Amino acid sequence: MKTLKTSLLVLTVILFASCKSALEKKTWKEGILVDQFIYDKAPYPSCHAVTIVEATNGDLVSSWFGGTHERHPDVCIYVAIKPKGSDKWNEGVKVADGVMPDGTRFPTWNPVLYQIPGGDLMLFYKIGPKPSEWWGVYRTSSDGGKTWSDKIDMPSKDFLGPIKNKPVLLSNGTLLLPSSTEGNGWHLRMESTPDFGKTWVMGDTISRGKQKINAIQPSILFHKDGSIQAIGRTKNRAIFSTFSKDNGKTWTDVELIGLPNNNSGTDAVTLKNGKHLLVYNHVLPPGTEAKGPRTPLNVSISDDGINWKAALVLEDSNISQYSYPSMIQSKDGMVHIVYTWRRQKLKYVKVDPKKLKALPINNGIWPGEENKVVKAVKAEEE
Repeated sequence: MKTLKTSLLVLTVILFASCKSALEKKTWKEGILVDQFIYDKAPYPSCHAVTIVEATNGDLVSSWFGGTHERHPDVCIYVAIKPKGSDKWNEGVKVADGVMPDGTRFPTWNPVLYQIPGGDLMLFYKIGPKPSEWWGVYRTSSDGGKTWSDKIDMPSKDFLGPIKNKPVLLSNGTLLLPSSTEGNGWHLRMESTPDFGKTWVMGDTISRGKQKINAIQPSILFHKDGSIQAIGRTKNRAIFSTFSKDNGKTWTDVELIGLPNNNSGTDAVTLKNGKHLLVYNHVLPPGTEAKGPRTPLNVSISDDGINWKAALVLEDSNISQYSYPSMIQSKDGMVHIVYTWRRQKLKYVKVDPKKLKALPINNGIWPGEENKVVKAVKAEEE
């Protein structure tokens, strides 16, 4: 018995020393191949909510909203293209605004791109004075984002489209649009179309569970058993999770997992090898606050969508506002991430997922930050 205890103690010491050694060698940048701005200067002071997609021809296409500031009526939707093989993004082009037929002007919000396999590129976005009163519209492009159709209304203002994160194509051919509402509390729901926009289906509101979790802006993950998982932002200081075993028709009650959330947007993707990546601010708000600073911006990796390991730190400074990421994996296996950089610019990062080196996250604490103190922040924007 004494020999067994001694052996366990020695093993524990070895594991601790190994983890400490790995942490000391960690740069938190392993796997990053490209780190650049989408643009250097723009004709507007503020930008946010960037999205990214790979077009059929291999180009990368991004879209965002820009203007005087979030909620200002002059905020418009812009699109930029990074041609396949190029190391630079083309200049952003305005493709949509919130001007109504009677001349009334509203801000635009949260563009989301989706490439129909072998078909058009879709650009979803919202129009309205604020998130609790906005409505969803979309446009299509038949030339990879160079030109766009006129605005197309959803079947009713109850349909919002994907709120922040990308739609996903299910095994049954249905396009699932991860959505949420903010008009009377925060609630998750899914919208879908079996024919890429000819007909639309509204899903039921997903139960907030016993904790009455306030959750929005889901991303969808795929699991090997055929189930799908929604994961994302809350007002409850942690990332939410809910599962569906019937292609998104019904969902389990929303629960919290062991990763913090600062009440800011996240995104996630299931890789070709079945592992999952999550990009988010790994920030637990101070005290009992629901919001925390939007720095650092992190990437974690998981086998099951519940237990995560620390992989990357994309940004970290006292200035904050590294937020609202969007992430995809392209046909060549590379991962592409875009995000808001201080509300002034937009960052693009290319990652080789095979080169990621992850460390365990214990008790929700990022490795090496056991003694970090998070300070309260002024009210962040949406």
